[in-house]
Amino acid sequence: MFIQLMNSLALGMNLFIIAVGLTLIFGVLRVINFAHGSFFMIGAYVLYSVVKRTGDTALGFWGGIVVAMLVLGFIAWLVERFLLRRLYDKEHLLQLVFTFALVLIVGDLVKIIWGPLQHSISYPPGFGGATDLGISRYPTYMLFLILSGPVIAVSLWLILEKTRWGRIIRAARLDRQMLSALGVNVKAVYSAVFVAGAMLAGLGGALAAPRLAVEPGMDALIIIDCFIVVIVGGLGSLWGSFFGAIILGVATIFGTLIFGEWEIVIVYILMVAVLLWRPWGLLGRIEEDRH
Repeated sequence: MFIQLMNSLALGMNLFIIAVGLTLIFGVLRVINFAHGSFFMIGAYVLYSVVKRTGDTALGFWGGIVVAMLVLGFIAWLVERFLLRRLYDKEHLLQLVFTFALVLIVGDLVKIIWGPLQHSISYPPGFGGATDLGISRYPTYMLFLILSGPVIAVSLWLILEKTRWGRIIRAARLDRQMLSALGVNVKAVYSAVFVAGAMLAGLGGALAAPRLAVEPGMDALIIIDCFIVVIVGGLGSLWGSFFGAIILGVATIFGTLIFGEWEIVIVYILMVAVLLWRPWGLLGRIEEDRH
């Protein structure tokens, strides 16, 4: 039971790192980004390419994670600057169609660049063994994932709540016209938020690569999990995504143990139950009109 609980936390924290980028983008831009899973997939493939070129070295793995984040940041900047920015004042349906089109385009590009086969990545040097936790030994890399989630959550909270940049982001969520009137470049804020969200997706994809098969189509499953996380936790809520990811991780691991192949049904029942009880999510807020 202890091992399965730890597996639930590892899965949940990995999901949080990915889903919090989706939450950040929706909270500020109010764009439901279906291409977020594609950003996750690109992050995993970029890490695979770097590790393949440099070998199974610590520098290759951790450097590959940095490269994955930078590549995703550049791609996101291009998408936001030249394409998505034109749709902010349009209907949400157009935004959904646009991001879904990105999913199809990225899926084909991945097959062209990396091929249709599965790839695997080894744990980085020093993280391939197990750590003695007293109750049991547990894989060191999975323990690293568990610890990285709270560190990222607290770091984001400090940035959003305790810095001037965070105050600007929170103001952009509420009234971008007033923020613009105060002399803030709202377009630059939107671009930075979209880039940050995509970089978090790339980070999550790179960190997930050693425990998953890197293959085309891996974006489809992760985007479903991300939407479940943000819906359960509350769209736009940082801590809602954190606890939503833990809930989904526990439901997935223990649901598989107890119900086997019916685990996915349990996850959806959980989501429906939360929506019936609190349609805005566990830690979300009732939507108000925004300017």
